[in-house]
Amino acid sequence: MSWQPSPDWHPLTAGTGQATGGVWRTPGGEVVKRLVSGVTDPRHHAYWERQALVAESGVVARTAGLRAPVCTGVQRDADGITLRTAYVAPYEWAPEALADALLRFSACSVAEPGWGARDVLRDRLRTVERRGGWAALGGLSTPAIQELWVRREAALEALDALPRVPTHGDAHPVNLLGRDGDDVVAIDWEQFGLGPAGFDLGDLLLTTDLPLDALADQARPGAALVAAYTGVSRAAWAVGRAGAGDHVERLDKLASIVDEALSHAS
Repeated sequence: MSWQPSPDWHPLTAGTGQATGGVWRTPGGEVVKRLVSGVTDPRHHAYWERQALVAESGVVARTAGLRAPVCTGVQRDADGITLRTAYVAPYEWAPEALADALLRFSACSVAEPGWGARDVLRDRLRTVERRGGWAALGGLSTPAIQELWVRREAALEALDALPRVPTHGDAHPVNLLGRDGDDVVAIDWEQFGLGPAGFDLGDLLLTTDLPLDALADQARPGAALVAAYTGVSRAAWAVGRAGAGDHVERLDKLASIVDEALSHAS
């Protein structure tokens, strides 16, 4: 008989990760996430077992700035993995406080596991290339955006030259959920690994009103590059799709970030 959730579990979300088969809250207050088999390359950003490995290893259980929820169980079966963690009560963080937490997390000393994500932005841009690049933007594109695409290899080399630091990999406010003192309790560690300094802050620039000038100098180049390439790629993907407005409208707000990214991709 295949795995099934208990009928008394309350669904929280369908989950957006490629390996997520569902998320529930139990009557006892645990969160149960079902992981289903998918990408098997342990260095790929969507490696399907990574969330369970993060929980089992405890690699980010006590890190400063950002940490994972308490793991209460990991069970493997023929169909996938059932991950259990303590429930995390939502807390409303200011963007500046999230930026500070991410910066403190990036300063932690974390040994790189063999299953940590690598080259996340490079992998994403390879996918964008296979889909035709940013051509779908058409008249929405600008000379700066067009030049940014031309310089993408130089941008990736610039990111490679930055210090490698612990990264959550998907640092959107929806995943930066709870609070433990001054630290953030984060969920959805599917893309955890060591990446270029500023990587997580790039995601924060895209999803909050955090200004570029609020970033620390050591995080600014990486954050600008990640935010620019990720934000424009999302807009190109969204053109013509239902609900594309947010990504496309953000292109105007990205102008200063695109300009800064170009200054680092030379």
